[in-house]
Amino acid sequence: MILTLIILLFAILIFVSQHPRYGKKPSGERLALLQKSPNYKNGKFENIHFTPELAKGYSFSKVFYEFLFKKVYRKIPTDSIPSVKTNLHELSIDKDVLVWFGHSSYYIQLEGKRFLIDPVFSGNASPIYGTTKAFKGTDIYTANDIPEIDYLLITHDHYDHLDYATIKALQPNIKKVVCALGVGSHLEFWKFSKENIIEKDWNEKVELDQNLTLYTTPSRHFSGRSIDRCNTLWTSFVLEANNFKMYLGGDSGYDTHYAEIGNKFGPFDIALLDNGQYNPAWKYIHNLPEDVIKAMKEIKAKRVFPVHNSKFPLSLHSWDEPLIKVTELNAVSENPIPLITPKIGELVELRNENQEFQQWWKGIR
Repeated sequence: MILTLIILLFAILIFVSQHPRYGKKPSGERLALLQKSPNYKNGKFENIHFTPELAKGYSFSKVFYEFLFKKVYRKIPTDSIPSVKTNLHELSIDKDVLVWFGHSSYYIQLEGKRFLIDPVFSGNASPIYGTTKAFKGTDIYTANDIPEIDYLLITHDHYDHLDYATIKALQPNIKKVVCALGVGSHLEFWKFSKENIIEKDWNEKVELDQNLTLYTTPSRHFSGRSIDRCNTLWTSFVLEANNFKMYLGGDSGYDTHYAEIGNKFGPFDIALLDNGQYNPAWKYIHNLPEDVIKAMKEIKAKRVFPVHNSKFPLSLHSWDEPLIKVTELNAVSENPIPLITPKIGELVELRNENQEFQQWWKGIR
């Protein structure tokens, strides 16, 4: 009986793992190309500096146990997260704006082009649907709400950034995709044309048109959609327009890359920085709030948008802790930098340095 059950569970696991949402690891010409990358060593991609999966004093068994059984006060909000439904189809393309969808998903209009970054509209941030649900009120946007996209930017292939259901729903309206080395393997497997995928290593340049340039820059993270880790690259982006520059940070822990990017490309009019789903156990791959304060100054940002929060319970802190902490730490730091903290769906005017935002999370249980 036990043997039969084990065989059945194993068969179910194999069947589930064949779902296209798991993507496809790089092979053939793509694998040969990425193996030539200076960032590919010992059979996988590596960060600039040694990056342990867990900090000293932590074990996978302890972290896994706490994630399953530790009670975290207000990890999931009881109230619905407040949001605003901006009609993106009716936005004039002449407006330089940003709309955040929660976590690290957002829409940008800049210099007459439409960008979509790491969209997740399925209400889920896990390979097993229904296990990591979006907070109530955060999923007001669907693929139908998104206009035709000139450039889909993917920072890395984790499920809370590259969502199969969302990407497939958006596919007919996406002209080009820009991603890091190896990530194109998933997209081709999902029937994206190879000609429409721009796949880059760190420190490369993509001239989008005469008014817009995109650069791929390092981050400190990892990748993988199965037990194979770091077989695709992770990246951040620098988006440069006429007299305007943005840093799109993706997921990252603190390291020297912030100062290096700031010295090379800064100052930035706006920087979007990873601030949420952190933990001391995995501080090397996600900024702690105090890291965000250091990073925002080193990257030479005029305004900072702290993202990777307020939608999915992927860590062991209260849902609103990331915004509370970064706001408090910034306020008492030397030369505080204005924070961009819109509600989901609220219109952010990219070139308006005087735009103010409410601390909307206050009073939400």
